[in-house]
Amino acid sequence: MTPILFVYAKGGPPLEYAVPRIAAHAEVHVLALAPLPRTTESVWLPGCASVTTAPPGEGVDLVDLICARARRVGAEAVLTLSEYAVVAVAHASRRLGLRGAGERVAGARDKRRMRRIWRDAGLPVPGFVEVHGPQDIATAFETLRPPLLLKAAWSAGSTAHLTVWNEQQAEEAWKTGRAVMEASSAQGYAELHAADEGVSDFLLEEIVTGEASDWFEGTGWGDYVSVEGMVADGRYHPLCITGRMPTVAPFTERASLAPAALPKALQHRIEEVSRAAVDALGLDTCATHTEIKLGADGAMWLIETAARFGGVMTTRQVESVFGLDMIGMLVRQLLGREVAYPQRMLTEGEGAAGSLVVLAVGPEGRPWTEHPAWDFDAVDWGALVAPGSRVELVREHSLPPGSPVPPYEEAGGANSMAALCFLTSRSAPELLADCGRIVAALPDALTAASAKAASPSADLTDPTDPTDPTVTSADRSTPGSTA
Repeated sequence: MTPILFVYAKGGPPLEYAVPRIAAHAEVHVLALAPLPRTTESVWLPGCASVTTAPPGEGVDLVDLICARARRVGAEAVLTLSEYAVVAVAHASRRLGLRGAGERVAGARDKRRMRRIWRDAGLPVPGFVEVHGPQDIATAFETLRPPLLLKAAWSAGSTAHLTVWNEQQAEEAWKTGRAVMEASSAQGYAELHAADEGVSDFLLEEIVTGEASDWFEGTGWGDYVSVEGMVADGRYHPLCITGRMPTVAPFTERASLAPAALPKALQHRIEEVSRAAVDALGLDTCATHTEIKLGADGAMWLIETAARFGGVMTTRQVESVFGLDMIGMLVRQLLGREVAYPQRMLTEGEGAAGSLVVLAVGPEGRPWTEHPAWDFDAVDWGALVAPGSRVELVREHSLPPGSPVPPYEEAGGANSMAALCFLTSRSAPELLADCGRIVAALPDALTAASAKAASPSADLTDPTDPTDPTVTSADRSTPGSTA
């Protein structure tokens, strides 16, 4: 088979899902820039022809490193699924003369540049001011309408996002945000191509008001969506829309859901805005994930576009509901093979699938008062979801069992997650209701389980019936791992 270099870094779909889909179309050679997930190694390792671990070191040019490894294995394409490696892989692909996101890739990574491109193209974006130092904060409050959102320009997963109402708060938030980005960088959750810049670059932007009820059929939906798509040799192909639950303050995602319960006509309006946004960025060949805020009376604002797939289990959600193996499609496109794209974005699927992030925050946004141990197998999932729904632990993005659920920190965003669950259901409304019940019941369920485990008379048998169709875990002895 044709060799392909897969550059692994933190973030993106779990390897147990991704590697088999890459390996179906190419000979996979892994260049790991971060520790690999060992708890799922038995699933993903057989799909690899070689694995090389080379954490970026001081004085080592990452693009040189990628190019050297690609030449060594004779790779005919270079692929990454991580936000943090997108820019380096795009530059390496250009140097090697291979397909990739292209020379303008930074516009889909640096949120400041992205906003400038869209503003200059006349596209709807919140008002913003770039923040390079304290002097820019004063400018922001002179020209923008508070409250404002301080946002790290190179972050992902809502890391280093803070809401501020005045200059003093903004100055303190800027210091906090830089500290959070430094801590994230130490854990591998930071831009790899421009690590130094990524810690200090921010923007302040106006917080636009969403109105989910003007768009969605039914209640409980968040006020923004994502358009999942791909760019093939400069041509954009929007594939489908994924919806959300309401975010946790300030804007941390709790759940991604497919399909979004939107009328077809509204989905196509969103599709056209995403098309204008992606076309303006001038990308070559890559996946795209475009987030759009939905306001009253049909108003929309562009939040961001990434030159990669949506995070967590978005690719699996899309495959489950719409039948599109987006990872396989991208591999084939990078290799110059034929790819069958839908003539127009898909608006209807079969069933529903979602990714639910476990955060120590209740349904109304109130932090948990206790932080019990995380234990997937101790929860009676069947009592929380509808008949026919299923809950599965994503081990690569979950803490080991027995780890305390971390307190939620607004500036930390998704860094505060304890686990990730993948859910399937018969319909989008049913899936949304399942997620709502889990969010409401989980703190008490885990607290009760911790108390039972601490009791001298605790029942040491597995509380989960292995025949229960609502629960799955590929490795019940080690159902979680840090990622």
